[in-house]
Amino acid sequence: MSRLDYVFTSESVSEGHPDKLCDRISDAVLDAFLTEDPLARVACETFATTNRVVIGGEVGLTDQSRLRAFKDGVEGIARECIRDIGYEQEKFHWNSCEVTNLLHEQSAHIAQGVTGERGEEGAGDQGIMFGYATRETPEFMPAPIHYAHAILRRLAEARKTGAEPLLRPDAKSQISLRYAGGRPVEVSSIVLSTQHESEAQTSADIRAIVEPYIHEVLPDGWINDATRWWVNPTGTFVIGGPDGDAGLTGRKIIVDTYGGAAPHGGGAFSGKDPSKVDRSAAYAARYLAKNVVAAGLADRCTIQLSYAIGVARPLTIYADLHGTGAVDASEIERAIPQVMDLTPRGIREHLGLNRPIYARTAAYGHFGRSPEADGGFSWERTDLADALRRTAASLAA
Repeated sequence: MSRLDYVFTSESVSEGHPDKLCDRISDAVLDAFLTEDPLARVACETFATTNRVVIGGEVGLTDQSRLRAFKDGVEGIARECIRDIGYEQEKFHWNSCEVTNLLHEQSAHIAQGVTGERGEEGAGDQGIMFGYATRETPEFMPAPIHYAHAILRRLAEARKTGAEPLLRPDAKSQISLRYAGGRPVEVSSIVLSTQHESEAQTSADIRAIVEPYIHEVLPDGWINDATRWWVNPTGTFVIGGPDGDAGLTGRKIIVDTYGGAAPHGGGAFSGKDPSKVDRSAAYAARYLAKNVVAAGLADRCTIQLSYAIGVARPLTIYADLHGTGAVDASEIERAIPQVMDLTPRGIREHLGLNRPIYARTAAYGHFGRSPEADGGFSWERTDLADALRRTAASLAA
């Protein structure tokens, strides 16, 4: 039986965190290629350190002769990402940092794996992917990671609008929530570290800035006299971003997903086009898990998918309803392939993933966001709930 009374912690990092800056550049480059060629195959990695950004990886285009022209715009994309995030430091400035572009043509041996069995498009690699959903929040997300993201997103808004000009882009949050009867009821501790303008500012000064925003985003009553606060616990945090710590694409995969409340397959998302099941199947698994919960078939749901390189259909579909199911998990496993095509092509077409919708996913989580009119966060829709409910009921009959 699952524990009902406990404390669970999740962390988030801001868009200005060095790793997230790299995720943003990689996804912005991906968006640029998909804008020009919806069938582009992209695996873009970014590394950032003091006054330097290095972009590398592989690109396959429908017309490979156009790669040179597309590559010429990559430096400008990187600089715009850095400018939008807000870096204008002496040792990391959007206009003066050195940008090195090492993107090259996709390996033919990797490309052949996508052709797959019987001429079908196969998975580009083997792997396991997980999706998760819970009724803890209206967004069907675990509460600790949801609110850790919300705090940093709100502080970024205040910084960018000029409401808090003393804040800088690099920041991290960490929320510990106490659960009673399986539901989150209070914040036991808050950790918030944010880059700031001046060494004269103390931790108390920074807490005075950020505390009202934290109260604003957390539910009433969750913060109380027992809540422990740790705001800039090391003191001064003026040197930040890639000047303070190197960044790399794909190093914040738990921040990107469920904050440790659910399993992770291990593959990063950013910089990868949707032919890569590391990304697209993880989105599909979240979509399925969320629709299971939205359909009233469970209060919590984990879905695992597994793939083999060059093979179109998933090898396995696994569901865990964590003892909360209105039906047996095996019925969910049998219903899923009847309501959704889980081949790489089927996922991309069902969720509309061959569009430039990825840069916006690079910070504050890939899940728990609102579906957008242009197809962004399409995997957050609950339009499959009725079909899942009907199919599961017919299988149980």
